[in-house]
Amino acid sequence: MCLPACVAQLASRRSFLRKAGAVTVATAAAPLGAQKQPEQAKRFSFQRTVDLTHTLGPHFPFPVDHAFSLERISTRPKDMWNINRWHFHEHIGTHIDAPFHCSDGDTADRIPAEKLVGPLAVIDIRDRAAGNSDAELTPDDLKAWERRHGPIPAGAVVAMCSGWDARVNDANQFFGRDARGGFHTPGFHVEAVQFLAQERSVIGIATDTISLDPGNTGSFPVHHFWLGQNKWGLENVANLGQLPPSGAMIVVGAPKVAGATGGPSRLLALMGEEQK
Repeated sequence: MCLPACVAQLASRRSFLRKAGAVTVATAAAPLGAQKQPEQAKRFSFQRTVDLTHTLGPHFPFPVDHAFSLERISTRPKDMWNINRWHFHEHIGTHIDAPFHCSDGDTADRIPAEKLVGPLAVIDIRDRAAGNSDAELTPDDLKAWERRHGPIPAGAVVAMCSGWDARVNDANQFFGRDARGGFHTPGFHVEAVQFLAQERSVIGIATDTISLDPGNTGSFPVHHFWLGQNKWGLENVANLGQLPPSGAMIVVGAPKVAGATGGPSRLLALMGEEQK
C-alpha cells in the first residue's frame, strides 16, 4: 500500500510429480511460437513450503480506521451455512500492488499468471535496519548479493528482508512512528529498482514493511517508477527470514478481481533446489 499522503498457461503446463518424497514442478513454458527466454524450461523440486502471508484480521496495522471487517450473514445451525461478507481496503495485510495502483498499467486481474511465479532473491538488510528505521535497499546491496550468488535470474522476485514482520502486532512499532506521528520503515531505494528494471529481467519486488518506499518518503518514487514499468510489488510479507538468499521459488496468489489496484494475497515460498 501507499502510506498516508500518498497460469492460464501455468495451470496446464505445470506438472506435479512425487519422487523420493519431493514434488517436482515444471515452470511455465512460453506459449507456442514465442521466443524462449533465459532461465526458462527448468524444473524445480521442493520438499518444504514457507507461508509468507500474515493472517489478516481487523487488528492488522493500517493507517486508516475500519480498513477490515467480517460481517456474518449466515450462521449454522440456524442457517444451512456459515458465511461471512468481507469489507476491506485493497492494500491491507499481505498484499500485491498492481501496476494500476500508480500507473495506467495492468489491474490485478490482468497480471499474466506466468508472471506470478518465479525464483526469489532475498536481500537481507536486518542488521542495518535494526539500527536505522529509515534504512534502504540500495544498488550496493544488489551488487553484494550478486557477488555471492551470481546474477539475479530472469523472471525473479527480489525481496527485501528487514525483519519488520516481527513488529506486526504493535502498530506503532510496525509503522515506526516518531513523536510527531511520522512513519519510519525500511524500503527500496529508487536507484535499486531502476537497476532491477533496466539491467535485470525482474518481474516483481517484495518487502516485509508497509510500503515499497521507505516510510519517511514524501513522493513515493519507488511506487511510481516501479509500478509505472507495469511491474508489481508485494508489501507486508511475512517470514522472509526463514528463506535462503537464493534457491526458493515464490507463488503469488493474487486476487483476480476486475479493475483491482491490488489486494490481499496468499504468498508461498517453495524451498528446494533447481534442476536443469
